[in-house]
Amino acid sequence: MTQTVWAHLPNAKHIDWVLASLESYPEKWALAYTASDSAYAAWDAAYGAASGSAYTAASDAAWFAAFAAANNVAYNTARGEARDAVWDAAFDAATDTITALIAYDDCAYMIESEVGELKIIAAFGDQRAILLLPACIVYNETKVLA
Repeated sequence: MTQTVWAHLPNAKHIDWVLASLESYPEKWALAYTASDSAYAAWDAAYGAASGSAYTAASDAAWFAAFAAANNVAYNTARGEARDAVWDAAFDAATDTITALIAYDDCAYMIESEVGELKIIAAFGDQRAILLLPACIVYNETKVLA
C-alpha cells in the first residue's frame, strides 16, 4: 500500500474515509450537500473572516485530493446532466470536508456526531461543523449499511 501525501496529518484516516466513501456513495454525498444548504449559507457569510493563508493552503490541498478521487469516479459514473449535478454536489461536499480535516486538527470527531447535534452547532456558525455536516450525514447513513 502506498503512503498518501496526507498520511502525516492527524486526520489522515478520516480523509481516506472521505475519499473511499465518495467513490462508493456519491449520491449520498450529493444529498447530504443539498441537505446542509442552510449551513452553507451561514458559512458563506463567515467566509471572509476565515480566509487566511492556512485556510487557502488547506482548501487547495483538499481540492487536489478530492479531484484525484473524483477522476476515478467521474469517468465511471458521470452520465448525463442529472448525473453531473449529483457529482458536482458530491465533489463539493467532499472537498469541503477534506478542507476542514486539513485546516482543523481537532474536528474529526464531528463526523461521527449525531446529525441533529451537528446541525445545531452549524447553525451557530461553527465553520468546522458547517463544513463537516455533509460528512456527518453520510457517515451516519453508511454506518447502518456496514
